[in-house]
Amino acid sequence: MNESPLIHTSGRVLAALDHSVYAASVADHAGWAATQLDAPLDMVHVIDRRGWSSGEPDLSGSLSLGGQEVLLEKLVSLDEQRGRIAQEQGRRLLAQAQARVAGLFGQSAAIKQRQGALVETLLELEPDVRLLVIGKRGEHANFAEGQLGSKLESVVRAASRPVLIAARGFRAINRFMIAFDGSATTLRCVEMVSASPLLAGLECVLLMVGPASVSQREALQRAEQSLREAGFVPVIKHVDGVAETVIAQTVVAERIDLLVMGAYGHSRIRNRIVGSTTTQVLRSCKIPVLLLR
Repeated sequence: MNESPLIHTSGRVLAALDHSVYAASVADHAGWAATQLDAPLDMVHVIDRRGWSSGEPDLSGSLSLGGQEVLLEKLVSLDEQRGRIAQEQGRRLLAQAQARVAGLFGQSAAIKQRQGALVETLLELEPDVRLLVIGKRGEHANFAEGQLGSKLESVVRAASRPVLIAARGFRAINRFMIAFDGSATTLRCVEMVSASPLLAGLECVLLMVGPASVSQREALQRAEQSLREAGFVPVIKHVDGVAETVIAQTVVAERIDLLVMGAYGHSRIRNRIVGSTTTQVLRSCKIPVLLLR
């Protein structure tokens, strides 16, 4: 079995920042994680210029040739101006985040700016990444409808690294919960949590939802033993009900600061991002979620 990047003693924490209200929280969660892992911290801002041309007019047949050329020159100039403004705004965003984690966590973050698609850029940077930190929603998300970030599913599906999805605001993480279903994926999650310094020393809740087979109950016992051997004192919860509802209720009742889930697993916990239990949990829970694979 390949060792998880979360367990490695090398590799960086990478925070993906945009101009959403989640930017400060992403920086805070990344600074916390880098401190816990004793890992270097990188922050990246990606400028995607591909959507800029969506509002450009159709010039075919509407103007004389000379008029088209003049207007095209103006559009090119406008695109260049927008690019310079976006770069400057991105540099300020990164500088503010860099100063923030230095002040709050004593972390020295390396900052970088890239142009291109977000997912492709993160995949290019991924080989040196131990943990990826992103916001639950981006700058264009519809908060009123509880919409998740449009790039979130694409990033989670494409990334091979653990992903920490930041909540809207950061608060001290003292107590975490693992959503456990007895699958190989969630057993692997428990193994990663047990072996990694990320959550070491924190209070732990291990939750299983719904009726369980003999093999699942045995898996729960193995998971509890693994956590105890790692120094945790897990509180075991086995609750009947609908997974997303029970998880959300338990997060509140148990005062959970961080939820750990498998990126792929048993259908009651994780099938896919869109339309799954995980989507509902991400929408309803106001805490960060760590997705492991």
